[in-house]
Amino acid sequence: MKIAQQLKEKNIAEYLIYMWQVEDLIRANKCDIDEICRNLISRYPEEEQAALKEWYGNLVEMMRVEGVKEKGHLQINRNVIQNLTELHADLLATTQYPFYNAAYFKALPFIVELRQKNGKEQESELENCFEALYGVLLLRLQKKELSEGTAKAIEVISSFISLLANYYDKEKRGELDLD
Repeated sequence: MKIAQQLKEKNIAEYLIYMWQVEDLIRANKCDIDEICRNLISRYPEEEQAALKEWYGNLVEMMRVEGVKEKGHLQINRNVIQNLTELHADLLATTQYPFYNAAYFKALPFIVELRQKNGKEQESELENCFEALYGVLLLRLQKKELSEGTAKAIEVISSFISLLANYYDKEKRGELDLD
């Protein structure tokens, strides 16, 4: 819970990937708060456990209500993608941020390839990017190697998403001029 709050304030991209991981942890524990308590929350200091149980419990309930117990993402996480997508469009529509445009166009061939490979062309480009980054996180957690081509694609996509996250942070602080 504290980690999510800190990441949301510090880096929206890292926050989103973390929250996707939390969704998967909840699913791995069968959306059962008792299993979550045994397998996750019990590892934390006792003074943090009640707040964590409430936080995870709320997320479990949201996943049930929103029908994403088996797959998909919570609306709160889809809202982050939507906000980033809107900012992305605004940044591309202005000539004030040429470095952003350059980073996007450098990543675009990899994004197109991802969309073709995963067959999820109806998803936003940014969601495809986040899925790729999350997939690489899962591979690394499994200690699996990345091909050279995948590593290069992820490096470029990661730089692009990092730049977008920085602009998101600037916009949140009122420091981004899109006019």
